[in-house]
Amino acid sequence: MTKHRELHTGGRSYACTQCEKTFSCQSSLYHHMNIHTNKYRCSMCGKCCRKSYDLLVHKQSHSGEKLFKCNVCYKQFSTSGELVVHNRIHTGEKPYKCHVCDKAFRRSHDVSSHVRVHTEQKPYECPFCGKLFKTNKDLKQHVRIHTDAKTYSCRHCSGRFTWPVQLKTHLLKSHNKGTWFTCNICLKKFAMKGNLKKHLLRHEDVKPYVCSECPKCFYTAGELTHHQPVHSDYKQFCCGLCGKDFKRTVTVKSHFKICYAKRRFTNA
Repeated sequence: MTKHRELHTGGRSYACTQCEKTFSCQSSLYHHMNIHTNKYRCSMCGKCCRKSYDLLVHKQSHSGEKLFKCNVCYKQFSTSGELVVHNRIHTGEKPYKCHVCDKAFRRSHDVSSHVRVHTEQKPYECPFCGKLFKTNKDLKQHVRIHTDAKTYSCRHCSGRFTWPVQLKTHLLKSHNKGTWFTCNICLKKFAMKGNLKKHLLRHEDVKPYVCSECPKCFYTAGELTHHQPVHSDYKQFCCGLCGKDFKRTVTVKSHFKICYAKRRFTNA
């Protein structure tokens, strides 16, 4: 019970000697060290897991197999743990609190990532462009801009994809697997519920995101983020092959593909 309470209070007295992560109990640290020793490494994407079971569950993400279904909205998940966390959306339960500002979260590791907001700590660095990130998850998503790795594979055909949403969309369009989210106004279909919510804002003509540099307003935070580089000469994204800098991720991604193809043709 004492160890469990530390999950809610933020007490973490066991520190990893290989990275900056800390844990509330010794057993968690013991399993975490398996990540650094590559004991349970995915042969498809190279991800290292803490336990053999975690590796088994992780491999399901490449196949798209989801065996656990929510009884409320029928959304499916790869693990029972993901389903438990998802159910908190329907119940409103947020059992994990930040010890600094009391902000509550549905998942324990969200607290660990959130705490860095108060410290501005960014311990994860991109090996391609040097950009820093607060969480390892953010870093992994960013690195795909440089590598364009396609780690998600369809279990019905040879299709491979960079992002989970691409795999989900493919399963819906090509194999009729999954559930579409349909707009009740124009009947447009979406693979992700979040994309439907953003789409509905356009029917309501609601633009809640305002640029701090000009009067322009936007429907989503992503559109605002894409717009903001217009007001700056700062180029934060770098091509890992030629070193050329870009303002936006979409630009550097397109350039990287062209740059990679040119180098491959030259070396052929």
